[in-house]
Amino acid sequence: MRGRHPLPDLWLLSDERNDAGLEAALAALPSGSGFVFRHYHLPSGERLARFRTLRRICRARGHLAILADSALTALEWGADGLYGAPLMLGPRRAGLLTIATAHDLREVARANLMGADAVMLSPVFPTRSHPGARVLGPVRFRLLARRARMTVIALGGMDAGLARRLDWRRWAAIDGLSTGERGRNS
Repeated sequence: MRGRHPLPDLWLLSDERNDAGLEAALAALPSGSGFVFRHYHLPSGERLARFRTLRRICRARGHLAILADSALTALEWGADGLYGAPLMLGPRRAGLLTIATAHDLREVARANLMGADAVMLSPVFPTRSHPGARVLGPVRFRLLARRARMTVIALGGMDAGLARRLDWRRWAAIDGLSTGERGRNS
């Protein structure tokens, strides 16, 4: 995907909690946004069918459709790229955008070594998906982001207001883009 599609500023991640509203959320995102399909809760056949449905909406809106799975599955399913922990992503594959996840300096270093196109650094703020988990906060987020050799996408408790407060252009959300909050960065 390098060179063919710029990395979006805004990313929606799927989750069991936001599944019912994904079609509307994808339609409401600014054209050219990114979507990460996780849906770990579905059996494989249902997961593929759900991905294909959502990928059609992504294509119609000019969004990237990224799959949280292996590179082989991403290629087979027609995803634009893959998403996951650096150790789980395996070697880079031509034609696939690679988005690593990181929560600390060690994982940022692994994303650097693998040559990921982007890293989703989280959790920046408290989240519903991991209540009580330790958060990075703005200062630690920025310190870790400086160590990344690729595009950094803020994740974790993010919505349009917190993205402005963080003063970070690229951000991702589950709830913050699924429950009526429509984030547009300016």
